[in-house]
Amino acid sequence: MTGIAFPQHAPARAFEVVDGELAIGGIGLTRLAARVGRTPFYAYSRAAIATRVAELRTALPAAVQLHYAIKANPMPAVVQLLAGLTDGLDVASAREMKVALDTGTAPEHVSFAGPGKTEGEIAQAVAAGITLNLESELQLEQALAAGERLGVAPQLALRVNPAFELKASGMKMGGGPKQFGVDEELAPALAARIEAAGLKLRGFHIFSGSQNLSAEAVVDAQRKTVELGLRLAAGLARGIDWLNIGGGFGVPYFPREQPLDLAPIGEQLEGLCAQAQAAQGVPLVLELGRYLVAEAGIYVCRVLDRKVSQGHPFLVADGGLHHHLAASGNFGQVIRKNYPVAVGNRIDAADREVQTVVGPLCTPLDLLADRMEMARARPGDLIVVFQSGAYGPTASPAAFLSHPEVVEVLV
Repeated sequence: MTGIAFPQHAPARAFEVVDGELAIGGIGLTRLAARVGRTPFYAYSRAAIATRVAELRTALPAAVQLHYAIKANPMPAVVQLLAGLTDGLDVASAREMKVALDTGTAPEHVSFAGPGKTEGEIAQAVAAGITLNLESELQLEQALAAGERLGVAPQLALRVNPAFELKASGMKMGGGPKQFGVDEELAPALAARIEAAGLKLRGFHIFSGSQNLSAEAVVDAQRKTVELGLRLAAGLARGIDWLNIGGGFGVPYFPREQPLDLAPIGEQLEGLCAQAQAAQGVPLVLELGRYLVAEAGIYVCRVLDRKVSQGHPFLVADGGLHHHLAASGNFGQVIRKNYPVAVGNRIDAADREVQTVVGPLCTPLDLLADRMEMARARPGDLIVVFQSGAYGPTASPAAFLSHPEVVEVLV
């Protein structure tokens, strides 16, 4: 059968159940664990990532350029795959820049965002010929100085902190005082400085929030973003090459959350693309990370022990928050909620039980599933945390208590 059902979570559509166990890329979980050689590990599905990109291409206008934000999952094999499926890559550090350029992506299709770029990182970006999304006046000065030293014209864009915010957003990155970008009222002066230096501003990067499941909120923010970007571009003598309207598309992690409806977003983008083309002759760029990879990944750990305390069963696993901080509830959650979790090698077993899954660490924060109904597990069984393709290993305290690092595979 296709898709895995949970009592309260949105179904996991990216995987199959074959002979009673989860399968990734046609490989049963038990066999995959043997191939990896040990647990815990992350597994990402090539087919699921490609399907997600194809679904987006179908739902959105052809004129929209799709970029992958590497910070969501910088595993080189995943980035290499997405480099061939998308129109560009966005990086947030010099190390991510290396991963992006190693894919063979042309530098003009790589951009570098982040409020805290070092002077050395800025010089590296200028030398590589990638686009710097400037977030302060100092970053502009350092980019110009690096270009002069190297004899290279810096490729510059301007990240703008809009006055509006992305409503219903899991993380707000625009509107009000923010560390991201240049406030919209200050942007014209900085853009003028770039043109005065004899350079063309490549575009504006306006990213107001992330992890949004409300199509209405996304539509509202995109309309305001395009209006702001085109208004700023109208004041430039040389125009721009593109307008990056950010991302913000969310995925359903928690009970009762529903997938984002792409239809109204695609419908509005048709008009916004035409508006950008008429005003500036430029494409809109949609920059997505989590939305492309989150549902294509799982985290797998093995039950070491089953113990009962005060009548409640606890499954003690060999993986936990040191590998998957987000699933433990310690990566931005105010009130902890469960990710979809299952016993992957006996996913549809009739013998079910309400159980709690904990990790091996000496802290009560090491919790992967709190009182969830799943197949009754025993030592040796494989616990699977779904929605784990984004913000996994690189967003987790891997060195905490000095346990082994987690393995990652692309299947």
